[in-house]
Amino acid sequence: MITNKCIAKYWIGILLSGLLILSGCATNPVTGKNELQLVSEAQEIQIGQQSYLPSRQSQGGEYRLDPELTRYINEIGQKLARVSDRPDLPYEFVVLNNSVPNAWALPGGKIAINRGLLLELNSEAELAAVLGHEIVHAAARHGARSMERGMLLQLGVIATRMASAGEQYADLMVGAAGIGAQLINTKYGRNAELESDKYGMKYMVRAGYDPQEAVTLQETFVRLSKGRKTGWLEGLFASHPPSQERVDANRKFAAKLPKGLKKGEQEYLQHISILKAAKLAYADYDAGRKALSEGDANKALALADRAIRQEKREALFYGLRGDALLKLGKLQQAKSMFDKAIRQNNTFFAFYLQRGLIEQELADETSARRDLERSLKLLPTATAHYALGNMALKSRDEKSAMTHYRAAAGSRSPLGQQAAISLARLELPREPGKYISARGGLDSKGRFMVQIRNHAPIAVTRITLGIQHRDGRMNKIPVKGTIPPGKTVTLRLPKPRNEVRLGVIRATPAQLNRSSINKRRAF
Repeated sequence: MITNKCIAKYWIGILLSGLLILSGCATNPVTGKNELQLVSEAQEIQIGQQSYLPSRQSQGGEYRLDPELTRYINEIGQKLARVSDRPDLPYEFVVLNNSVPNAWALPGGKIAINRGLLLELNSEAELAAVLGHEIVHAAARHGARSMERGMLLQLGVIATRMASAGEQYADLMVGAAGIGAQLINTKYGRNAELESDKYGMKYMVRAGYDPQEAVTLQETFVRLSKGRKTGWLEGLFASHPPSQERVDANRKFAAKLPKGLKKGEQEYLQHISILKAAKLAYADYDAGRKALSEGDANKALALADRAIRQEKREALFYGLRGDALLKLGKLQQAKSMFDKAIRQNNTFFAFYLQRGLIEQELADETSARRDLERSLKLLPTATAHYALGNMALKSRDEKSAMTHYRAAAGSRSPLGQQAAISLARLELPREPGKYISARGGLDSKGRFMVQIRNHAPIAVTRITLGIQHRDGRMNKIPVKGTIPPGKTVTLRLPKPRNEVRLGVIRATPAQLNRSSINKRRAF
């Protein structure tokens, strides 16, 4: 039933957006509250499905060392999902190969938990508390509501920066991959967190787990946040801020719930035994990544070797070794490391991307193209698009080159800026009006003045201004000199006798300094 309160929300939405949005009010399936809904259930599911793979890839890919652990996590998650208020959503649960303690949910029930968080939990009931909390975020439409707020206030999806868990890839992602990154790193508000705690405990009880474990876990989170423990601040605390208010509310609510239900300490410890055994190896890997980011490739190489000695099956360790060798200029040895990484895990984009870039430098363009295209299917990045654009241009396939440069230019990274320059150099002679604007009018002294502005990221020369008269005549006026990026020149022209239309009909990129055209590596 549509209430007066719901109608009021609808009209507020129209006023905020400035558009007549065809929308409806509906009852939230978890809280029972009436809400304005701009995103349908079908759209929720579609968004989650489209964003799930790139979101997993951007956060380190799936943890594959122990498939049984993933089956266990999925089993517990599905057990909770079946007793949720939206059991028919297509829930999926996955463990990510990431040391940062974090968990997240996309609209439509796509949920992930990092191996770093699993190592911090002590029981199956604590795991159920984390997964139940994320299930509520999906079931109560918290992600969808964040999108709706963005649609009302900005006419688009809200923009948030990726947490440092994915910082290595954040600036390189393009296209739909960025939407998932925005959603999983949205900082939930106070009410959403309290709702997820409360209803998550309800789901725990329905599934047979002790809700007091959720309270204990929140108490731990508050202690860690006060101690500003590294890792937690980058992960769970960034998107799920803990507070004493949440602990107090959870303790009060748990007191009303059944007691003596399952905790499952031993079962949980058994299932994470392989993960715990590799804890020091992953610590070496993380330290190696840090060393590499600071420019110490030799230290990164040594740490990668030590990690491999502890656990030979982990593909990430070979990837780190490959990146270190690549930094040292040892291309063939680096390539062999990515070969090994792909044999261990053929589902992670970064291995294909790096191997493709090496193959490009080794002039094996057939293999490079195959690997780069494979990486794009897993996670669209500016790096792969830019490299493919360069190869297409070299083959004189300018249409494909522009397609790849256009995609790469969607990144805010330096590589994205370089792609925008490459795109402009190809497009500008074909579509000068896309990059250069012209407008005219009379100044205070009655003189006809024309301003020509260069919106391109490159300098432009040999410009021809077209003046279209009402009777169809066209005057072509050459503009002397070069206009730098973002600059405007002003011309004084004879005053036209009737209304005219202005436009740039010809322009040429100024000579580019060849030293600025360099191949860029991913990381």
